[in-house]
Amino acid sequence: MIVFAVDLTPDLVRGALELEPTPAGLRPHRLPAWARAQNVEPQLAMAESQPSGVRLAFRTGATTVELDTHRTVHSYRGLPPRPEGVYDLVVDGEVLAAASTTGGTVVEMDPMTGETVTTAGPPGTVRFALPDGEHDVEIWLPTHETTDLVALRADGPVHPTSGRGRRWVHHGSSISHGSNAASPTGIWAAVAARAAGVELTNLGFGGSAMIDPFVARTIRDLPADVISLKLGINVVNGDVMRRRAFIPAVHGFLDTIREGHPTTPLLLVSPIFCPIQEDTPGPGSMFVVDGRLHFGATGDPADVPAGRLTLRVIRELLAAIVAQRADDPHLTYLDGRQLHGEADEAERPLPDALHPDPATHRVMGERFAALAFGEGGPLGG
Repeated sequence: MIVFAVDLTPDLVRGALELEPTPAGLRPHRLPAWARAQNVEPQLAMAESQPSGVRLAFRTGATTVELDTHRTVHSYRGLPPRPEGVYDLVVDGEVLAAASTTGGTVVEMDPMTGETVTTAGPPGTVRFALPDGEHDVEIWLPTHETTDLVALRADGPVHPTSGRGRRWVHHGSSISHGSNAASPTGIWAAVAARAAGVELTNLGFGGSAMIDPFVARTIRDLPADVISLKLGINVVNGDVMRRRAFIPAVHGFLDTIREGHPTTPLLLVSPIFCPIQEDTPGPGSMFVVDGRLHFGATGDPADVPAGRLTLRVIRELLAAIVAQRADDPHLTYLDGRQLHGEADEAERPLPDALHPDPATHRVMGERFAALAFGEGGPLGG
């Protein structure tokens, strides 16, 4: 019998920077309020409110826990709905179960006009059975559903636990956010964090790794033992910069982080192999094939000598920036093609031409754990 109502206090929540009271409950945010106030882009506002990498963490002898949440789901008119968001149950480090919830608010957008229709619904509940005895429990929240925490209940006392590993702050794009991953523990950054035994704060924002200064200041002010930045793909498919602006912007981003973390190991990661934009600049495009969303590139490769950016150019520039900053012995570079390269693309093509499938997420996470956190790796310790 569920008899304990658990207060949803900040010490139960890991991976979120703030909990905002809303009419529905408490909303985990992955950017602080002051940074959200400086953002004018709806895509980033949506992405940072989606709790990728956020989890409830506690120790309990309970055999049943229930979590009430109110979700906000975004869909595109004319396309199949996204798969239901998944909650992963992790007990003593092992993923034991997964569940989805119902209800919530649905925001449907017309991809051609941008017009939206919002339909409100009630909260939903996920319920998990736990093995007998005292255990460390985590409930990982869905990666792509804005999630208001409403209530937590258990049939035994629940006690917050502190993180046991080094603190890893990671910033990246939709791939780091978790696009196309099957579950919240299945995104490549979560796979890497769990394999390396580190505590993840995931600042992967779908469509929104744009080298924003307020993100750099956020990272500067966060506690972190190691930091990684996976930059470039959104700058290219958003067509938001040229070579002239990109180079000083990355230098400034790194300078800002170094104000708060002068000697923290910092790994700069370039994009994975993505054929549509290896040699073709943005902007990116979206189109439907067999009822599924696909991505393309619409720029002219002839514009590259004049400063337009491609993934191949981005990798060259990021490597050169790290080399130029050789007086920083704690700054290193990782070519993203070591996580997913041309041979991998031939074996496991990106299904929508931009984002990896669940199996590739896992391979990328395992490779990153070995390359970055393994023996001799730049984030190892």
